[in-house]
Amino acid sequence: MKVYLDSIGCRLNHSEIETIARQLLANGHEIVTDAASADTAVINTCAVTAEAARDARSRTRRLHRANPETEIVLTGCYATIAPEELGQVAGAGRIIPNAQKAQLAQILDPKAIIDLPVFDREPILREFLAGGAGGRARAFIKAQDGCDNKCTFCVTTVARGAGQSRHLADVVTEIQAFAAAGYQEAVLTGVHLGSYGRDLQNNTTLAHLIQAILDHTNIPRLRISSLEPWEIPEDFFSLWQNPRLLPHLHMPLQSGSDRILRRMARRASRDSFRQLARAARAAIPDLHLSTDIIAGFPGETEADFAETLDYVKEIRFGRLHVFSYSPRPGTAAAQFPDQVPGPVKKERAREMIALGKELSLQFHQKYVGQSLNVLWETAVGADNGGLRWVGYTDNYIRVMAHGPADLFNTVTQVEIKEAEEDGVYGRVLRDA
Repeated sequence: MKVYLDSIGCRLNHSEIETIARQLLANGHEIVTDAASADTAVINTCAVTAEAARDARSRTRRLHRANPETEIVLTGCYATIAPEELGQVAGAGRIIPNAQKAQLAQILDPKAIIDLPVFDREPILREFLAGGAGGRARAFIKAQDGCDNKCTFCVTTVARGAGQSRHLADVVTEIQAFAAAGYQEAVLTGVHLGSYGRDLQNNTTLAHLIQAILDHTNIPRLRISSLEPWEIPEDFFSLWQNPRLLPHLHMPLQSGSDRILRRMARRASRDSFRQLARAARAAIPDLHLSTDIIAGFPGETEADFAETLDYVKEIRFGRLHVFSYSPRPGTAAAQFPDQVPGPVKKERAREMIALGKELSLQFHQKYVGQSLNVLWETAVGADNGGLRWVGYTDNYIRVMAHGPADLFNTVTQVEIKEAEEDGVYGRVLRDA
């Protein structure tokens, strides 16, 4: 069976789709990059914003137009919370909720064996050698799913349920397998990664998991995808004394107004986030701190928004992910009074995005003239200077440079020549 796989949204979704790919390959199926040639297409959907839901519907229709004979299987958060709505889209086939996603390969092929250890079969190892069918230098590893917090805007708890942690040994084994296959970097993902181990009832924590990965794998680079800004132990940032743990933290703030944070049911305040950012920067040299901001949350006044703008400037984030608030079905905030008008939300988001670009440029400019290590991930074209490569520094700055054909999945030093809002340009100095 030829299968086309697509994913919308967070890194956790991408991790899940990679797992499904490995399971299908292990059972003799072919993963194709041309949707029109597929017997079956799988879309792992997202519901975090109305835009993500629209994207799922649009991709479904587009796949159906490309080949009306292709079965389109829809899974993920949008498929879980709105199966009837999604099922009415032209081309939509089977709807697989999140609760059954782990068995998706077996649903597609009832004879499939899906409980093999990662890379237990030699064909998987061959297919997913870095630069092969996997096509990545970074492996996204799902360590945790679900969330026990009840943020009033968030549909993820509705779609994914309570927090669930994978066993530590399973995560370590998977990462070591990727390291053996030549991957340079592993990215730990989860809905609420900081809660890792709470449900295992054996006193395991995220710190234990990170330390075990550093001690028992030889993956060159380990990155944490996203970390909620609460319940972080005092000594947590001391883990970054190991240079393999990369100096990048994405900690979602959502608002810089304490009043709005309380309405969101966030378990952080301006003061607690400020202290956390200071502790992280004190412990982690060259830390890149990024965040999420929601513009136009119900009840957000001009004063609340101005407070958020000022706070974002104070913290000096290196990158902002900005979202206009969109009411999601099943969430408390969707029923809140004082919904902010659409044009106001759009203008606030525009202003916050502009500030984010300004802060990103300032952060990138600090590195002009310095030499940084870069993991090269993809060639994006060519010109008279040669191939144009894109990669990422240890602290997750996007780098573009001209280089030879053999840069993929290598780490080299790069002299940073120029900074822009979305990254930097540099000159490859070869081996790091």
